[in-house]
Amino acid sequence: MSHSYLYTDNNQYKTFELPGAKPHYNPDCPGQVKHIFLDLDLDIPQQSLQGNCFIQLVPIRNGIDYLHLNAVNLSISSVKVDDVEHEFDYDGEEISVKLLIPTHKGQQVNIAIAYYVEKPQRGIYFIQPDENYPHKPTQVWTQGEDEDSRFWFPCFDYPGQLSASEIRVSIPKPLMAISNGELIAIKENGCNTIYHWSQKQVHPTYLMTLAVGDFAEIRDEWNGRPVTYYVEKGKEQEAQLSMGKTPRMIEFLSQKYGYTYPYPKYAQVCVNDFIFGGMENTSTTLLTDKCLLDAKAALDNRNTERLVVHELAHQWFGDLLVIKHWSHAWVKEGMATYSEILWAENEYGVEEGAYYRLKDAYSYFSEDSDRYRRPMVTHVYREAIELYDCHIYEKGACVYHMIRAELGEELFWQAIKTFVNTYIHQTVETIDLLRAIEVSTGRNLSFLFDQYVYRGGYPDFRVVYSWDGDSNLAKVTVTQVQAQPDQINSSHNYLFDLKIPIAFGYIPEGKPVYLKNFTVRIYEKEQNFYFPLVEKPQFISFDYGNNYLKTVVLEYAIPELKAQLVFDPDPISRIYAAEALGKKGGLESLKALSEALIKEPFWGVRAEVAKQMAKIKLDQVLNALTPGLKDRDARVRRAVVESLAIIKTNSSYKALKHIVKLGDESYYVESAACRAIGEIAAVATDKPKEEKVLKLLNTVLMEKSGWNELVRSGAIEGLAAFKTSEAALEIIMEYTRLGIPQSLRLGAIVALGKISIGQTSANIERILDWLTELSKETFFLTQVAVVNALGSMETPKALGILLSLANQTADGRVRRCAEEKITLVQKSIGTEKTLYQLRGELDELKQQNQSLQSRLENLEALSKRK
Repeated sequence: MSHSYLYTDNNQYKTFELPGAKPHYNPDCPGQVKHIFLDLDLDIPQQSLQGNCFIQLVPIRNGIDYLHLNAVNLSISSVKVDDVEHEFDYDGEEISVKLLIPTHKGQQVNIAIAYYVEKPQRGIYFIQPDENYPHKPTQVWTQGEDEDSRFWFPCFDYPGQLSASEIRVSIPKPLMAISNGELIAIKENGCNTIYHWSQKQVHPTYLMTLAVGDFAEIRDEWNGRPVTYYVEKGKEQEAQLSMGKTPRMIEFLSQKYGYTYPYPKYAQVCVNDFIFGGMENTSTTLLTDKCLLDAKAALDNRNTERLVVHELAHQWFGDLLVIKHWSHAWVKEGMATYSEILWAENEYGVEEGAYYRLKDAYSYFSEDSDRYRRPMVTHVYREAIELYDCHIYEKGACVYHMIRAELGEELFWQAIKTFVNTYIHQTVETIDLLRAIEVSTGRNLSFLFDQYVYRGGYPDFRVVYSWDGDSNLAKVTVTQVQAQPDQINSSHNYLFDLKIPIAFGYIPEGKPVYLKNFTVRIYEKEQNFYFPLVEKPQFISFDYGNNYLKTVVLEYAIPELKAQLVFDPDPISRIYAAEALGKKGGLESLKALSEALIKEPFWGVRAEVAKQMAKIKLDQVLNALTPGLKDRDARVRRAVVESLAIIKTNSSYKALKHIVKLGDESYYVESAACRAIGEIAAVATDKPKEEKVLKLLNTVLMEKSGWNELVRSGAIEGLAAFKTSEAALEIIMEYTRLGIPQSLRLGAIVALGKISIGQTSANIERILDWLTELSKETFFLTQVAVVNALGSMETPKALGILLSLANQTADGRVRRCAEEKITLVQKSIGTEKTLYQLRGELDELKQQNQSLQSRLENLEALSKRK
């Protein structure tokens, strides 16, 4: 059933289903596809391919007299069935073949389709050098998920249909071709080479792949099986640095999932202009070449490592076990994302894994509150690709962790192994996971799935603690404060029903922290719990272990929060304590946080502490934060830089200007500092001269390149903060031109929207005209950048360009993004100039108030000392 009625403005959440959304189901199945064989001849300069597609189909019933195959914008030359020419109808999206002889159940039908495709919209991508990018490599690569394989070969293109496959392809020398399975033949044919690959294990069409290029081949192995990395020549060292842990990851996941890596080889191919981070094609993952790290980037970049283990995990969850329908994509994407956390636990420790999980939860919370709320499982959408969001990746990972917490270590892995081994080379749905859990453990987790999977949202808890010294009773009041549904429009109960552990912490001198644990059932809007204790606890840990997906506001006294920040064994609990102290504010809270910034052993907590310090509106925050600029971990230094950016004073500017001029060991810290000095200088009351800041950022643009243009992109963001500066606009415009490195150019395009606010009418017209021109480019990432730029603008003219993009783009993600931005622009039209003036006045009042508050805090502190 449709769940769209759950998410209305009355519930304070945007709807997921946009106009045109409808229920989607797999089509009726004519039979089982046994084998697909593609015989291809690529003409790379013409961006075309000549192909013959051979499909072996075993009918599921008698009397089928029509076959319907997916094929978008292909030129179909002929269709043969069992070597007999057949007439067919083709409407540009589907081939309908009337069978001369209706099917007999179980009697194989052999289909042969000759076709041609030139400059395909999707599915297969031709990458070549041109006048603007003469050094771009010549490559061809495919991308099938969700339903894009139909753009490069005829097929039954839905995930419920599994078959073996072969690809034989003729390509010009010296290029090589990589595909699924095993390489069974290489044949020279004049100026061309013919590669023949065979994938014996069944898989869906969206996982069939082809990657062509002049690659360097770096060979590794795991238990005698080839593990190979393909990258552009000259990047062999980066390949080893970025993907070298793959064999250990294969061993780790084989052990965890209880099933040995299932394919004869594992290849990772890094390609240019890839539209995703990676794609888990069976035995042959494609990755963006942007993931290749140099030594400096590897210092504080774990994203590549997460990407590598994510796509590898899909070889089990997604490839070995295939989702039956897109609506159940969370089953594979959630586990692949959770496997990133599992690997972090294994490689870097439990605290690292817990922090990764918290960051995943934050990503999901942001999408839920700012974009839309939806159930994780829904079949109502316009295009399946819309489902690929934080609800299935990050929330999916958190759901798997909750299953682990409910079952415990032994039973969880027993359930996962049962699930994997039960459905080898089969399709699965959410219910199959639930049944595997019940069969292997005896536990029925329907209550968890009903609350977190089949409906949207999560509990927002407010926790209040007090101590009754006369009775030695700890009182904990827990309130579920999440928005409730409109009583008229919905009878659904948004209250969660969970068993939550609460721990009371004691800190014996010279001994480990002692915890007294209780488990309570929380199911009402507000509940009071009383706990008889021998003595007053030093701190309270709500949801000890922090296994449940939730938000928490802690309303404890400062002494308990300070003790929790220092002594709670769980890093997430320490972060919650830091958040509560940041909200309380004041000098005492700041002192506790500043001490944690220096003494806290785990970098993730120190980074979050820095963020909370910036929320305290006292002048003393600047001096408390600056020691963090020398933190041993670059990720903490980056958080400190971002926090200093919030303190918009000349002093914070000077602290960060030093980093911009002299650099840092980390690209990310340098980039954040470039962005920060622009944000500070643009609005600080005692701001430096604009021309000096612009000159400094322009120097960065001219002199610092580096990995993925990260530092120069930070400088562009810094320039975008000068919303009334025509000089800053001119610099940004220059970096939106063709020929600028792609990563930098895309950031500059987005920056045009940000800087437009406050520009003159003439300059806004220039920006709009240029964005209109850029919107004509067909590259997916350019279109997304243009949409994001327009979505930041506050003019009705942006709506027309967005509407045009939404109507003309062939990509559902761009269309959806454009339509969401249209809504944002409509809401903001006519208000921004007034708001801009008010913001300036408000910032000035805040500075004055902060100065007075800081003096007051100092006076109070002095009086306490006396």
